[in-house]
Order: sequence, then C-alpha cells, then structure tokens
Amino acid sequence: MDEPAFTLSHTRIAIIGLGLMGGSLALALNGRCRALVGVDPDDSTRALARAREVTCFPELGAALDTDLLILATPVRSILSLLASLSDSHFVIRHAKRTFVIDLGSTKGLITSAMQTLPPHFDPLGGHPMCGKEVSGFAHADPELFRDKTFVLTPLPRTSPAALTLALELVAALGAQPLLLAPEQHDQLAATSSHLPYLAATALMQAAQSLNDDLLWAMTASGFRDTSRLAASDLTMMIDILLTNRPAILNSLTRYRTQLDSLFALIESSDPATLRAALAPAQAKRSALFPSPNGRYVLRSEAEWGGVGGEGEILDK
Repeated sequence: MDEPAFTLSHTRIAIIGLGLMGGSLALALNGRCRALVGVDPDDSTRALARAREVTCFPELGAALDTDLLILATPVRSILSLLASLSDSHFVIRHAKRTFVIDLGSTKGLITSAMQTLPPHFDPLGGHPMCGKEVSGFAHADPELFRDKTFVLTPLPRTSPAALTLALELVAALGAQPLLLAPEQHDQLAATSSHLPYLAATALMQAAQSLNDDLLWAMTASGFRDTSRLAASDLTMMIDILLTNRPAILNSLTRYRTQLDSLFALIESSDPATLRAALAPAQAKRSALFPSPNGRYVLRSEAEWGGVGGEGEILDK
C-alpha cells in the first residue's frame, strides 16, 4: 500500500455493526470509496442494508480484505471485537496492515485495548457527537453527521497516515473534527452526553412515580423535549454507563449538588436570589443555542401590567 497516495477514494472499508451509526456511515460513504461492505449478524438488518445498496455479510471474517475497519457496535462489543483482532489464529490468517477506527461513545477502555493490538493494525479512536433516540438501520440517515462534531482520539501508536485518513473521512461526512485525549473525551462526554440521558430518565421516573395518568394529558413540548433521551437504546446506554463510570459518577455528583442548591433556593421563597441563581444558565443557554422563531418566549412583567405579574411561557 503506497502510504502517501492512500486516500478515501482508494480505500476498501468494512463497517462492523449496521445500526443507526454504522448504517448512517455506510449510506454516507457508499460510492465514495474504492469498496464498502457492512457486517451485521441480524438477517433483517442485512436485508434493509441490501435494499439500500449496501453490500453486507453476517460475519467479520468475510469482510477482512479491507484497508479500513470501522467498529460501530456498542462499546462492550467493540472491546470484544478488539480482543478478536488480537487472537493469534486470527492474526496469522489476516496479517496485513489495516487502519482501525471505532465509533464508541466512551474512549478510555477502547483506546487502551487498541494500544495492545498487533503491530499491523493502525488504530484511532473516534466518536461522532450525533444520534437519535431511536436505533437500527431503519433509521439510518446519510446526513446524520453533517455539521456535527466528530471527536478523534489518536493513540501514541497512531500513524500520521491514519490520522490523515480519519480527517478525510470526517470531512466527507460534512462533520467537524475535534482532537482530544481519550480521558478528556470521557470527562466531557459524561456531562455533555451521558448526564443528559440520566437526567431524562430521572424525569420520566419522577413522573411515573405520581401514578396519575392525567399527567400525560398535560405533557407538552417542554416535557417531550426534556425527556426525549430516556427512549435511547438500553444496550448502548448500559455499555456507556458501565465503561465510563468514574466520569459519569463525577458528573452526577455535580448535578446533584446543583439540584440541592435549587431545592434550597425555592424553599427560601426569595425571588431576587432565585433569579440571580437562574440567570447565568439562561444567558449561557440562550447564547449557545438561540431558539428559532421565538420558541419558548417568556412574557415580561410589563406585558402582564406591571411589577408583580406572573410570567407565562409561550410554546409557539
């Protein structure tokens, strides 16, 4: 393989796992590389993939004449796949240089396992910061990655050629690359991605604990938006929670501290103090993610006829 000329258009790619992420990646890259195959053990998934012109196989061994191996399964399955790649019998039969990238939601354990792969593998960690609360190839979308952050976590052994190819892949998806150390990724993802899932789940659990079905008749877009992540695939989320435990527990501790603080502020019934505590979060959220078309607009006291009036949230 001529390393300086090795580009995405010359690359033979195999994607292991054709769920939402792997399936979306396959649809986005199909026709943009030398060859692409998918691997998934589920018959119905392979049928859906073939219907969308993605060549696929049921087993890993059928797809190993490849230049780039992309691991797009849940995290603990990725760890098992990496162990399989290190199996001595496997290495003897397939000892050719292969780039390896994963799409796992946690990076510490995965990159540690990658570091011990046989020398002919050239590994690099990856995590596209996108997704849906639904899973499976049926929901795959080639535009899923566009304008989203795609984290890359190079290893000490990652070659310049592997990083260059990964950056070209990210550009082909229309995503934005962000290079992080695995440990930093896991700390940041615990708050930006994993904590929101747990917060949504806790909200659903709190609502269910009321045991009043009339509650669901009253839920509007605020509840739906806030609780959306509670519908995420459980296999994927359990893998995340078990493989990023220290960082997630740290994020939960900080979140619990903020909830306790809010509890105390509301209990004190001091509107000025409560406003001062809420305002920085409102300002930061508004600056980061401006609401389109005036959605969730707070009517001011003036609109209610002066000081002392109650605000109202309008869902336009």
